[in-house]
Amino acid sequence: MGAHSHPYAPSGLELPGFVPLQLSQGQIVAPYLGTSLLVVLAVWLLSGRCRRLSKMDRLLMCWWAFTGLTHILIEGPFVFRPDFFKRENPDYFDEVWKEYSKGDSRYVARDTATVAVEGITAVLEGPASLLAIYAIGSRKSYSHVLQFAVCLGQLYGCLVYFITAYLDGFNFWASPFYYWAYFIGANSSWVVIPTLIATRSWRKICAAFRGEKVKTK
Repeated sequence: MGAHSHPYAPSGLELPGFVPLQLSQGQIVAPYLGTSLLVVLAVWLLSGRCRRLSKMDRLLMCWWAFTGLTHILIEGPFVFRPDFFKRENPDYFDEVWKEYSKGDSRYVARDTATVAVEGITAVLEGPASLLAIYAIGSRKSYSHVLQFAVCLGQLYGCLVYFITAYLDGFNFWASPFYYWAYFIGANSSWVVIPTLIATRSWRKICAAFRGEKVKTK
């Protein structure tokens, strides 16, 4: 591999100073999945101490912990490290994005729309997701409004992500494997789960308003 060559598509993409991956796919994916499972397990066990919480509430707390920490700890470094692909001594987070870029080279190319979406996600949706854990656990009145709002933000980000990929030529993955594993697979959770949560919260909000109307009659 030459000084400026890389494994990304399109092959003509210029990345001066690119430093090849030093970790294997397994060394990158396994810690992320393992840590995520530990976070989910910890939240599940801790939430079990609150008897007033339903199993659905506890599952939602697990999801918000996972997605919130992913937004902040994984997506945050991408946003604030524009030189991640050419760092001579890359850390784990640099390697994560060099690996993920095999499924979407707009990340390593620092596409402005992608950086903007990830910036909003990391700075706003990440902390809001963690706040949702507290709101659910404390049964705050704004719990469903907050969850609905964050879900809409996540779904909007996914729409922008996929639509801009299509408009820009739909040619950002190194192979079909990375297309399905990263571009589609890694993002599908943030389409399916927020849709389900938003639908549930919408129904809860509507039911609460119907209850208020009955009381005021």
